[in-house]
Amino acid sequence: MMVFSSLRRAALAVLLPLGLTACGGGSDNGGVFVSQMAASSVQYSRSMSISVAGTALDRGLRVAVDAGCGEVTEAAGGDSQSRRFTCKVTALGPKTIRAYTADNREVARLQVTVPEPEVTLLLAGVDTSISTVVLKLDPTQAPVTVNNFLDYVNAGFYRLTIFHRVIKDFVVQGGGYTAGPTLKTPTSPAIRLESQGTLRNVKGSIAMARTAEPDSATSQFYINTVDNPSLDYKSDAEPGYAVFGSVITGLDVVERLSMLPVRLDLANGLTHLPVTNVTILSAVQSK
Repeated sequence: MMVFSSLRRAALAVLLPLGLTACGGGSDNGGVFVSQMAASSVQYSRSMSISVAGTALDRGLRVAVDAGCGEVTEAAGGDSQSRRFTCKVTALGPKTIRAYTADNREVARLQVTVPEPEVTLLLAGVDTSISTVVLKLDPTQAPVTVNNFLDYVNAGFYRLTIFHRVIKDFVVQGGGYTAGPTLKTPTSPAIRLESQGTLRNVKGSIAMARTAEPDSATSQFYINTVDNPSLDYKSDAEPGYAVFGSVITGLDVVERLSMLPVRLDLANGLTHLPVTNVTILSAVQSK
């Protein structure tokens, strides 16, 4: 959580030039005084929550974010002493949040920084205990793909899905089946292929699986266990596969997963299904 530091002292330092008096209210601001402003869920592709505390906040207080946070809307239930606002974060880096009176006087300011998103996977079936894999995603190079993946993550779609395609010295693939195996229906439309950026199918990178149609990726993803330049974009005739991040913790887990024995399941069209299920117990956006 990012908090408006030093509360009243910090507020006065910023706001006194705007006419706010030391007692917490000034006629120029209609009595509006902000004693604290804080932001939580400061994560890419998620709804950031902005809370404001003070006095006379029911006199037309509004909040704005300088860039990269979509439309700011006010949550229900606010009163004269406490109000809450939300907006969906759409860009990385530093952001300035400002609170204004009804006549557009700035009464508070807060700086936050949106980090590169990370997703933590908890896996069962690779080791005797639960294994952890952390992915760092790159929305600068693959914004459509990252947003799609995070939408599935934050909706809980990947919980109890399995890795259904494991090929040693190639890739491990998941996100499309539960135990059975049973195909899990995607909940969002297919996305545009983003394979022409600077990201490559190198060892440890994560990319979207798709059909022969370039713009067909939905929920299924794979992790490269070796460098796979054959999967990179070459031309419109060979568009490759969209890489959108990499493993930053747990690559050894992925390597052990890639060496598990596999079997045929022709009834479901699976040729490299692990003999023992490798299950995603949870997939959580951790940054």
